[in-house]
Amino acid sequence: MPDSVSISSGVAARYATALFELALEEGSVDRLEANVAELKDTLAESVDLRTLISSPIYSRDEMARAIGIVAGRMGLEGNVGNTLALMASKRRLFVLPAMLDCIEALLAEHKGVIQVEIVSAEELGEQDSDALERMFRERLGRDVRIDMSVDEGLIGGLSAKIGSRLVDASIRTNLARLRNLMQEVG
Repeated sequence: MPDSVSISSGVAARYATALFELALEEGSVDRLEANVAELKDTLAESVDLRTLISSPIYSRDEMARAIGIVAGRMGLEGNVGNTLALMASKRRLFVLPAMLDCIEALLAEHKGVIQVEIVSAEELGEQDSDALERMFRERLGRDVRIDMSVDEGLIGGLSAKIGSRLVDASIRTNLARLRNLMQEVG
């Protein structure tokens, strides 16, 4: 399973990089950003679209026709629509969510914004989220974009991923460290 995940993320990253570089060359980065946001919203709202991109029962032609209709109705920029059509013809639409995430990361980097992924044991309030954003902005000396998610398995605390660095202050991780220390002593 990990191999297929890394292959999928590699495919998504290649499509994302190609789209981003085309947008840079053409000066359409803002339009790409708007298309990505619109596509992410549509994916979140449409069960039919999520089914289309993930189901193996649709033929290449059916996928291409359907995604062409979606792109047309959404008014997606030419390169985005063309990329979606190419992905449909190669039966690679299943990487669309990962590709959109990769493009967002490239856009953030282009703007000088650092992406911070925070996972907490419970939903954080607006005050806590704002305080975390301020703290990361001060410590990193750059603008940050925070993506929040919840994992109740952390028991308490949170973990933050900043680029390739992971700062884990969860109770689950601290308990695991304590268990390892106790096993070394005993």
